[in-house]
Amino acid sequence: MYKEEYERWLAHDLEDPDLMPELLKVKGNEDEIKDRFAVSLKFGTAGLRGTLGAGTNRMNIWVVRQATQGLANWVLTQGGNQTVAIAYDSRLKSDVFAKEAAGILAANGIKVRIYDALMPVPALSFATRYYKCNAGIMVTASHNPAKYNGYKAYGPDGCQMTDDAAAIVYDEIQKTDVLTGAKRISFAEGVENGMIRFVGDDCKKAFYEAIESRQVRPGLAKTAGLKLVYSPLNGTGLVPVTKVLNDMGITDITIVPEQEYPNGYFTTCPYPNPEIFEALKYGLELAKETGADLMLATDPDADRVGIAMKCPDGSYELVSGNEMGVLLLDYICAGRIEQGTMPKDPVAVMSIVSTPLADAVAEHYGVELRHTLTGFKWIGDQIARLEAAGEVDRFIFGFEESYGYLAGPYVRDKDAVVASMLICEMAAYYRSKGSSIKQRLEEIYAQYGRYLNKVDSFEFPGLSGMDKMSDIMKGLRENAPKNFAGIAVTSATDFNEPEKTGLPKANVLIYGLEDGSTVIVRPSGTEPKIKTYFTTKGKDLTEAQAKKDALAEACKPLLS
Repeated sequence: MYKEEYERWLAHDLEDPDLMPELLKVKGNEDEIKDRFAVSLKFGTAGLRGTLGAGTNRMNIWVVRQATQGLANWVLTQGGNQTVAIAYDSRLKSDVFAKEAAGILAANGIKVRIYDALMPVPALSFATRYYKCNAGIMVTASHNPAKYNGYKAYGPDGCQMTDDAAAIVYDEIQKTDVLTGAKRISFAEGVENGMIRFVGDDCKKAFYEAIESRQVRPGLAKTAGLKLVYSPLNGTGLVPVTKVLNDMGITDITIVPEQEYPNGYFTTCPYPNPEIFEALKYGLELAKETGADLMLATDPDADRVGIAMKCPDGSYELVSGNEMGVLLLDYICAGRIEQGTMPKDPVAVMSIVSTPLADAVAEHYGVELRHTLTGFKWIGDQIARLEAAGEVDRFIFGFEESYGYLAGPYVRDKDAVVASMLICEMAAYYRSKGSSIKQRLEEIYAQYGRYLNKVDSFEFPGLSGMDKMSDIMKGLRENAPKNFAGIAVTSATDFNEPEKTGLPKANVLIYGLEDGSTVIVRPSGTEPKIKTYFTTKGKDLTEAQAKKDALAEACKPLLS
C-alpha cells in the first residue's frame, strides 16, 4: 500500500521544489519509503507535528492542505462567524504553510484573519477570541529541533482544540485525499476577493494592553535600573517581548546578537528550548560580560520562557519551570494583596506534574490552587469554567513545570510575553529592595522546605517506539511497583480511571512514597518519549538530590 502511495506522489506535480528530489533520492530504499508513507501524521488535540519532508508521515504543503480541509469541514458545521485566525512562527516553511491553510479555508467559504508577520502562540489565541473565530491555527513545532514543523489547532475560546472536536477533524481528514481532496485558491486570490484579511492594528493594540494590564506594581520598573540580557532564540519573541518591556520602563536590554532575528535553522542551538542549557549558552556568556541582573530566553513560538538569575558571587543559575512558577505565584499573591488588587476567592491553576511547593505557597496566601492534567488547554478549561460562572476575575495565575505561565484570562494558552514582563517586574522589585530573585527563592525554601523537582526522559524512536511505550505503561499497570529504591509506595493514582481522580482520562501514573516523595510516569503527547517526574524534599539540596538520584536509578529497569 505504501509503495503505491509513493508511486502516486512521484507521478504528481508536488509544487514544492524540495519534495520531488527527496522522493527520487529514496527510490528503491524500502525502509525510507516505508518511513514516509506507511502511516500518516496523526491529528490530535495538539494538531500535527512532524519532520519536514515528502510523504504522508511528514510536514509538507499537502499534509497541511489535507488537515485544513478537515478543519474546514468541521468549521462549516459550527455556525457563528465562519472565521479562522492564523499565525505562524520562524520555522522553515511556517509562512508557506500558514498561507496554504488560508487558501484552503477561503476556498471553502471560510473567512481568514492572518497576521502579516510572524507572531507568538498567545497572539494567535488572542486573535481567535478577539475576532470571535470558530477556530485558530498556529503553524509551529514549538521548541523541537529545526527539522520539525507543526500545526496547532485552537477552538473558539482560544484554547487548544478539545478531544471531541479534534476527533471530528481527524475523521474529516481521513476522508480527504491528501493529494486531490482539498478545495484551494491561492493566497493572493483570497486576499483579492476579501476572504483573507490581515489582523488589524486594533487587535494587536488590544493584545498588548491586555498583557500590560497584568502588571502587579505598575511603574515600579521605570526606576529600578534592571539590566537584562534577552534571547528570542531566533523565534517570534523579539518584537512583542521588547515592546512590552520598553512600555513598562525596562530599556537596558541587550539582545543576544546570534539569536536576535528569525532563523528557522536555529544554528546556535540544536534544540531551541529554554529549558536546556545549550539554548541559553550565548545568553549566559553575554550576561557575564555585561553584568546583567537577569538572562531571559523565549522559545520560537514564545509560549515558554526560561531564565538565569544572578547569584551573589556573580555567577548565573538557571531557574527551573517549577521554581519560576512558585516565584511568580508568590510575587503575584504578595503584590496584589499589598496593592489591594487581589480578587475575592482567588484561583490559581497548575498541572498535576508540577511542584507541591506551589500548594504550600497558595495555602499561605489563601489562594485556591486547582490541579489539572498536563497540557495548558486544561488550565484554559478552568478559566472557561470561571468565566461561565461570571467569576473570571478570580483567576490570577496558571503554570506548568515545562516553563509555561499565564497571568490573566485574555488568552487561553501559555504566554511568554506576559511571563517575561512579570519576571522582569519581579526582578526589578527585588532589586529595588536590595534583594534578588535568588535571595527570594532561598527565603521560600527556608519557609516551606527544600523541595527538588526533576524530570528525566526515556526516548523510544522509530515506528515501533509508540508500541514499546504502550507496553511499558501496560506493564506498570499490571505489575504495580511496591517500592522505589526501597521506599514503600503508599498510594498509586492511575489517571486512566477518571472516576477515581475526578479529572478526564489521561495516561499518567502517580506514585506517592512513604517519605513524602512522588514519582510520576507519563508518556509525552507530542514526542516518542516517556517522562518521569520526581519530587523529593530534604533538609538541604544535597539530601533532596540524593533521594532523587536513588529514585531515578530505580526507574531505569522499569522503563527500559
